[in-house]
Amino acid sequence: MSQTICPQPASSRYKAYVFDLDGTLLDTLADLALACNTTLERHGFPVHPLPSFRIFVGNGFLKLVERALPADFLAKAPRDEVLAILQEAKTFYTEHLRVNTKPYAGIPELVQKLKARGATLAVLSNKPDPQTKALIADIFPGIFTLVYGQRPDVPLKPDPAALLGILAELGVTKEETVYVGDTGTDMETGRRAGLFTIGVSWGFRTEEELRSTGADAVVQHPDEIAQF
Repeated sequence: MSQTICPQPASSRYKAYVFDLDGTLLDTLADLALACNTTLERHGFPVHPLPSFRIFVGNGFLKLVERALPADFLAKAPRDEVLAILQEAKTFYTEHLRVNTKPYAGIPELVQKLKARGATLAVLSNKPDPQTKALIADIFPGIFTLVYGQRPDVPLKPDPAALLGILAELGVTKEETVYVGDTGTDMETGRRAGLFTIGVSWGFRTEEELRSTGADAVVQHPDEIAQF
């Protein structure tokens, strides 16, 4: 595996760290796959192997369901029918948030270390807001100052609006903030917001994707993030 890129950061000590959720803090893939495949099976559609969901996820729950549905059905189905399947999958997922979901090794120690240093931590996910907040409250109580998922009238990543909104709420500058994620969507979000952006190699996408979409650094283990 290639070496981690560690350019000199813009400041000697960052004040805020904003994290993506799925594939960055938590391994949620099996539970997302369970929700989608259960719903597909109920409707008589083919199900997908777990690795397929690495590509399906990352752009919101609607896009996840659309990618999982058969293309011929999606092309012909009334929009209301697709949205009903979406709601069914979302309901199942809400009821089964933590069947397999857990933090990646080293993540609990990382966020505790950053918190102990006095850094402010936040989460920005394309997962629906209620499920994002529920998982963080359950797994990382008292750690994150702000937690946002997909919200009405707020554009999804890679639009940087939600990320810039978090900076405004926290009262920190771009130069004082790091953004951490596991997909090209995350790297584009951080880059468009003007933040130092770290890609994590343990998530749902490849290291090549992270580098090609503009990661300022790619790390192999959570503790490397604390070195910034």
